[in-house]
Amino acid sequence: MNRIVPADLDDPQVRALLSRHAERARAETGRGSAHALDVDGLKAPDIAVFALYDDEGLAGAGALKRLSGPHAELKAMYVSETRRRSGAGSAMVEHLVGQARARGLTRVSLETGAWPYFAPARALYAKHGFTECGPIEGYVEDENSVFMTREL
Repeated sequence: MNRIVPADLDDPQVRALLSRHAERARAETGRGSAHALDVDGLKAPDIAVFALYDDEGLAGAGALKRLSGPHAELKAMYVSETRRRSGAGSAMVEHLVGQARARGLTRVSLETGAWPYFAPARALYAKHGFTECGPIEGYVEDENSVFMTREL
């Protein structure tokens, strides 16, 4: 059973999971093209971070960043390697989309990598109604990035 709650960014387990995410994203992306925020970067006032727990403990995390107007960005979506293909990623995507709706937002977008490592993430987002688009607020065209969006 999945339970998603606001993340405690001072919790050592949450910090370790998000640090793993940032390290892997940076290692699997072209130099200068990695946009994963570290834990301290996720503490910004315009970012809400959530932790996903299952019966075994912390399984993943995700964040929603407010952009201008009624637009948000999914940030830091990460599911532990041992929990992938368990439904945890889908639960987190839908939770973040629900959070955006609850905040009155009408569009959610994201940036993910273009490299093969990120193919499962792109498939997950497409499964949840995200389609490719041009660069979103704060980004520029980059061959190492794929931008996706979903109207709510």
